[in-house]
Amino acid sequence: MKKCLLSKSTGLTVSRLGLGCMGMSWAYGSPDRAESIKTLQRALALGIDFLDTAEIYGPYTNEELLGEALAGRREEVILATKFGFNIEAGVINGANSHPKHIRRVLDESLKRLRTDYVDLYYQHRVDPKIPIEEVVGTVGELVEKGKVRHVGLSEANSDTIKRAHATFPIAVLQSEYSLWERGVEADILPTLRKLGIGFVPYSPLGRGFLTGAIKKFEDIPESDYRRTDPRYQGSNFAANLKLVAVIEEIAKRNGATPAQVALSWVLAQGEDMVPIPGTKRVKFLEENVEALNLHLSASDMEELNGLSQSTAGPRYDERRMSMIQR
Repeated sequence: MKKCLLSKSTGLTVSRLGLGCMGMSWAYGSPDRAESIKTLQRALALGIDFLDTAEIYGPYTNEELLGEALAGRREEVILATKFGFNIEAGVINGANSHPKHIRRVLDESLKRLRTDYVDLYYQHRVDPKIPIEEVVGTVGELVEKGKVRHVGLSEANSDTIKRAHATFPIAVLQSEYSLWERGVEADILPTLRKLGIGFVPYSPLGRGFLTGAIKKFEDIPESDYRRTDPRYQGSNFAANLKLVAVIEEIAKRNGATPAQVALSWVLAQGEDMVPIPGTKRVKFLEENVEALNLHLSASDMEELNGLSQSTAGPRYDERRMSMIQR
């Protein structure tokens, strides 16, 4: 698989497509450990070397899964994980980016991942109680100690990004970006490009909605996070199905799947961004990789560009929305 220079600011180079691992353990239906390990192994065979996890995925079980699956193959991957929350008795309870907390939870993540360093360490959500300069300075110290190789932020606003980068070089920002979520385009993407910071879009398939696989609310498992997602609710769900119908028609014209069309659109936005579609199935991993070979026409791209204006509902509930772009 083609590699790309994701971060001009730090030289971080990764595969053109990454893999989001959250759903293997958390949020999207029941875990399937055996199939998830097969998917991770197949990803490596296909040339995907950029794997994304976090301590809160499970909590903890996703990092443990990657530690097991990557035993003996650690040097083959660019491994990213995240910090920034209190986790009490398995329950996530607010942001925490206090320096002492960061140092402690990194060591715990390293133990679960069975490694002595992570390639990319993200602040998962900005903690308004701790100045970003103090947070990034602490992670910078961990870089100097060899426990971390690159520093990342997630869902930060432009002012926070600039202040962080002035303290210690930020390699990448991770935020949601897809055909139905383009909020980073006006201000955040230009800031990243000016500073040479790479961009990692998560949920590039709209948490599965843009694949066309979900036709009615009842298709979502009872334990699935998406049952609380505003875009999956009532009239929003019905309205967003119309958006998916456009993607399906373009896919049909191109002999592709809707997922491949949605990913191809994100990939076309620039080689300074590497999407991390998540899956726990080999079948869908292989389908996603084929998006790298799909080249949409100018008219297809123009039609897709207008879809975000038709999206119904916010991307998170009120509580989660309060934690982004701070």
